[in-house]
Amino acid sequence: MKNNFKSGFVTIIGRPNVGKSTLMNRLIGQKIAITSSKAQTTRNRIQTVYTNEEGQIVFLDTPGINQAKNKLGDYMLMAAERTLNEVDLVLWLVEPTTYIGAGEKYIIEKLANVKTPVFLVINKTDKASEEEVLQSIVAYKDQVNFAEIIPVSALKGDNTDDLVKTIFAYLPQGPMYYDEDTITDQPERQIVAELIREKALRNLNQEIPHGIAVVIDRMKNRKKGDIVDIEATIVCERDSHKGIIIGKKGAMLKEIGSQARVEMENLLDTRVNLKLWVKVKKDWRDSDMLLKNYGFDKRDL
Repeated sequence: MKNNFKSGFVTIIGRPNVGKSTLMNRLIGQKIAITSSKAQTTRNRIQTVYTNEEGQIVFLDTPGINQAKNKLGDYMLMAAERTLNEVDLVLWLVEPTTYIGAGEKYIIEKLANVKTPVFLVINKTDKASEEEVLQSIVAYKDQVNFAEIIPVSALKGDNTDDLVKTIFAYLPQGPMYYDEDTITDQPERQIVAELIREKALRNLNQEIPHGIAVVIDRMKNRKKGDIVDIEATIVCERDSHKGIIIGKKGAMLKEIGSQARVEMENLLDTRVNLKLWVKVKKDWRDSDMLLKNYGFDKRDL
């Protein structure tokens, strides 16, 4: 390890759907965080690690910051806001627009008390003209005392190398926190559960995905080691939702399972035998006990 090796923690914040998980997956070069166009895609802080010769960046991808509607919402908000003063750098992702809505104003309010340097990262430049990007820089530049303003396209990878270079310029010299081949601290079981939830998010109606959790009941390598057996339960809040998740003659559940299985096989580099069930737990998002059971424990934050 070279003498001037740099390392530090960088949190990515922003309203839901601005592309936080897409950016993190792009920077890491591998899919860790699930993505979808629906809100509440990311529920926990996901830690990923980027290492090169210059140093190591530990990224925290947080749930989107917006007003909480239930206990799960409270948990997600706490997960996002807790990181702001604990890291070396905050990346605030916004879209290339001049409209600063209630969600952005709420974040501006939170950032007013933050001592950590903040980068404004204007994402989705592939969907905007140069003029629109410049106008959004003008609209945002005086809202917070930004250390840097960097436009990128997380989807296409435009300017993301420049973002990494600029991050390193702000990080202190420090140790390598993780082995150089580590890309996440997430247990495999958790990533597998999230992959199932992502496919449910993408295939189901708007209102149902918010009310689902995924629990891995069993994950075991067969003796020969060439197949992993995974059994998982999709938990939903209503009987009517259960019917929609299963679908006509089980078609929807089968579709969610087959899409998730393909990504699991890529992740685990082996064949996967996946079995899915659906259970109803009414109003689990407002139950402290069930939230804890499904991996949302405030004490872990």
